[in-house]
Amino acid sequence: MGLALAVELPPVEAPVVDDQALIIATLAGQTDAFGELVRRYERAVYNLALRTLHDRTEAEDAAQEAFLKAYRALNTFRPGAKFSTWIFTICYRGCCDRLAKRKRLSGDELPDRADPSAGPELLAERNDEARRLRAAIDALPEKYRTVVTLYHLQGKQYEEIASVLNLPLGTVKTHLFRAKEQLRKALSV
Repeated sequence: MGLALAVELPPVEAPVVDDQALIIATLAGQTDAFGELVRRYERAVYNLALRTLHDRTEAEDAAQEAFLKAYRALNTFRPGAKFSTWIFTICYRGCCDRLAKRKRLSGDELPDRADPSAGPELLAERNDEARRLRAAIDALPEKYRTVVTLYHLQGKQYEEIASVLNLPLGTVKTHLFRAKEQLRKALSV
């Protein structure tokens, strides 16, 4: 009787698949490939929705709705485009629709400042400086807050932000400049 030798092999890691390949796989019927896209972007999409809507439950719904719309319209996705820009655009436009509906239902203006306890990020932000920065960002007008969120918190480039928000590049740069000025003033007090 021969002895079987137990040889430990290092775990085999699955190769990283790019977004384009996942989109092609999804369109070919592999729905689990879309699940991977959701896993990659769900946190960033939720954070964009939360910064825009200032309500956790509504942000969760908006993020979920954005992925559902993306899945249903995936056949319209332009090859070579960035999935992240596309999903952010879908999410942001959905959030704008929600804000407009909320405004119509309330009959008055929405507050520019959100309740600081509304976001899960606050739990992690323990020091006073982080809270002040968060409050200063939340106090920005929506157009500035959104650009700051996409640029500084999501790491998007000017061109992507312009595409997501459907704004000219110069307007994005101006909004970001003015937002930084307002933040500087708010934090220097």
